[in-house]
Amino acid sequence: QVQLVESGGGLVQAGGSLRLSCAASGSTFRFNPIGWYRQAPGKQHDVVAAITSTDNTYYADSVTGRFTISRDIAKNAVYLQMDGLKPEDTAVYYCNSVIFIKGRPNPRSDYWGQGTQVTVSS
Repeated sequence: QVQLVESGGGLVQAGGSLRLSCAASGSTFRFNPIGWYRQAPGKQHDVVAAITSTDNTYYADSVTGRFTISRDIAKNAVYLQMDGLKPEDTAVYYCNSVIFIKGRPNPRSDYWGQGTQVTVSS
């Protein structure tokens, strides 16, 4: 079982950048696709980006060209570099193990950790 802990959120002005980290534990990390999700108040978890064990990536249309997902197998970590942040990016960001169905990542677990808050001011 993979356990994931998010960090790196904060308050930033529009146009700024943040780098989120997802620290993973568990021997199956290197074989599991991992995704970043976000949840704004009153809304469901929406996928932001995902990366497979072979470094294939998926991005939501709303973040394509601004966000970059990467993974460091040696450090058991997945990162989300967020550039050109917009107020609508404000949300709690979570990582989760994912499974791809018809090319779209879906969360493998119903458990969402504490997440990390990202707030973008205008």
